[in-house]
Amino acid sequence: MRRISYGTHASQFGELSSPAGGDSFPVVVVIHGGFWHQRYGLELGRPLAADLAAHGVTAFNVEYRRVDGDGGWPATGEDVLAAIDALDADVVTLGHSAGGHLAVWAAARHPRVVGAVAQAGVLDFLQHPQITRRAAELLGGTPEEVPDFYADASPAALLPIAKPMVLVHGTDDEDVPVAQSEAFAASSGAELVVLPGVGHMELIEAGHPAWAVCRDAALRLAR
Repeated sequence: MRRISYGTHASQFGELSSPAGGDSFPVVVVIHGGFWHQRYGLELGRPLAADLAAHGVTAFNVEYRRVDGDGGWPATGEDVLAAIDALDADVVTLGHSAGGHLAVWAAARHPRVVGAVAQAGVLDFLQHPQITRRAAELLGGTPEEVPDFYADASPAALLPIAKPMVLVHGTDDEDVPVAQSEAFAASSGAELVVLPGVGHMELIEAGHPAWAVCRDAALRLAR
């Protein structure tokens, strides 16, 4: 694992994990979730990055500035784009929950993102009141107070996105409603994979079948 800084802030870095042997592999950028808050960090993505590297791709597990840690909008989004800039390669983005938001948002905003996998992604900031409430913490206000930020940050407001996207979501998710992915897939044409009986966190449990679905989607897009 190699640490790469993409800025001067303590949260502006990523950890690069590559397969053994060789020097050129497809790259998957791993973006952790946690509703964009400082109390969650890239340690959530380390097992996923290790598993991706074991399956033949380079994984870049990125940290970024978060709410209560000099983040918020647009700094949080800018950090993800800067992290991708630090790599001299086309990438697939893979993100969980709020990281799924950033993965799809980066696909819309960065030319070197060739595809995205959203694991229980937060994809429409206006669709569910509980999601809008959490988005307000990232964006610094309600849709009425900062409408330009909602238009810039919510993936649903950025359609069409001309990149392949895979949305993986469990039916038993109590944190991000599965309807977030269902509606986004219907309006975007993204591939939707609904996992019966799966909750929110199983998607990032390395070794769980739900994670294997996410990993395989990322590998497919990367290759």
